[in-house]
Amino acid sequence: MKTIHVIGAGIDGQEAFGTQALERIREADLLCGGERLLALFPDFAGERLVIDRKLSGLVEILHRHQGRCVVLASGDPLFFGIGRYLLRNLPDNLLEFLPNVTSVQYAFAKIREPWDDAVFISVHGRGLQKAVDRIVANDKAAILTDAVNTPAAIAKALLERGRSGYRAYLCEDLGTEAERIRITSIAELAKTEAAPLNVLLLVREFDNEDQAYVPTLGIPDDEFATVKKLITKEEVRVVTLAKLKLRHDMCLWDIGAGSGSISIEADHLLPNGLIFAVERNEECRRFIKQNLQKFNTRNVQLVEGDAPACLENLPDPDRVFIGGSGGHLWDILDLVDQRLTSGGRIVLNAITLDTLTSASEFFGNAGYELEVVTVNISRTRPLTSYKMFEAYNPVYILTAVKG
Repeated sequence: MKTIHVIGAGIDGQEAFGTQALERIREADLLCGGERLLALFPDFAGERLVIDRKLSGLVEILHRHQGRCVVLASGDPLFFGIGRYLLRNLPDNLLEFLPNVTSVQYAFAKIREPWDDAVFISVHGRGLQKAVDRIVANDKAAILTDAVNTPAAIAKALLERGRSGYRAYLCEDLGTEAERIRITSIAELAKTEAAPLNVLLLVREFDNEDQAYVPTLGIPDDEFATVKKLITKEEVRVVTLAKLKLRHDMCLWDIGAGSGSISIEADHLLPNGLIFAVERNEECRRFIKQNLQKFNTRNVQLVEGDAPACLENLPDPDRVFIGGSGGHLWDILDLVDQRLTSGGRIVLNAITLDTLTSASEFFGNAGYELEVVTVNISRTRPLTSYKMFEAYNPVYILTAVKG
């Protein structure tokens, strides 16, 4: 049976090929690869095919060719490489992969840092926003950049998100005579021009200010910046999060986020998820931004605008919390009902009977399984001579499960 060998080149060029890889190349009568990789074999006697960035005609040629084919790649062909493209377009039983050391592995070795706990990100044609989302969700990241999404552009995006607490290793022209590794801060990286061939490594510094708060459930209310102390109270927050029944990779909409307290606590319960804090009030949004930075949230994105209009472009939710509706409760619930996954949950906190009855009516008509819990909180007053309790308004927590 015909076999197409996809062989990775090491960081040092031809010298880094193993014995088996060199034997496969010597036996081949068609050698495919970029110009730089083909130049490693000037004495190759067979047919050569230069692969361009668009991979024009490659699959058709490999299909048609009946001889022995070798495709040269960089590092590991299955690590952000040509291997994925070939597997999508050719029968997998035709392909044999011989990986080599990747530039990322080499870079981590050069800075003497373990890489098994890192997240690997490529921004080649994938855009900056999702890359930054993944960076801030992890303590260690390796990023393959491109001509548009440069290390400086990534650093600027991190600064805009208030995420400066990384040590940056800019690894340029690895394996060449021009090899250089610069250790710098995110602020300095934003002003740095990098070589076109680079790998960016980011390692979070845990002694930084943004690591001052350890994730806990029930953060004291006074720790949040708020508008006139408009916040989901600590005890109500804990019950609300319990009713949401969050799993690690869910998508949560927090509508009427206020101070962002629900989103911030949910962030630690959704390490692989997405959280959208939706808020229309400009003053509230300013406080949310302060709180997101203070508590070092990783997966929370602030959405500015009026619900339900601003929800249209968000991913479908698995869970929805509604802390405020701005007078558009039924419109919001109607859109959420259309977008919520089957078995999904809506948790709504109501402090008025009007909201309670209106939401209950909607859920009843829409066929949701509904539970309502009334939470009455009284706290002792601090710094007083007598141990007296200060009562807060009761909160109705509605939990609606979509059938």
